[in-house]
Amino acid sequence: MLETHPGPLIVPVLVVTEVAYLVASRLGATAEIRLLGDLASGNFAIEPVAAGDWLRIAELVGRYRDLPLGTVDASVIAVAERTNVNEVATIDHRHFAVVRRSIGPFTLLP
Repeated sequence: MLETHPGPLIVPVLVVTEVAYLVASRLGATAEIRLLGDLASGNFAIEPVAAGDWLRIAELVGRYRDLPLGTVDASVIAVAERTNVNEVATIDHRHFAVVRRSIGPFTLLP
């Protein structure tokens, strides 16, 4: 998830499925339903993957294949770059900490 300013957090659309799966498998259906309610209420701004993001995602997956950096994590990076976001909320600090960008590393939350 990405954060730019007060207000809804930006969430790349590819992240939604992965998060819903993790929440349901680890916390159960009630937690998944609460997540879906949060998505419906506008607490998150769902960001589509733009046509130009796909090439950047492929480049990142290729460059960091040894991690491996998958499509979902690469989509977070591509959307963050496109929307000029520097803060990323993730439980996967290992992957995001090694990604090198011309403007410097991400600020990882929490």
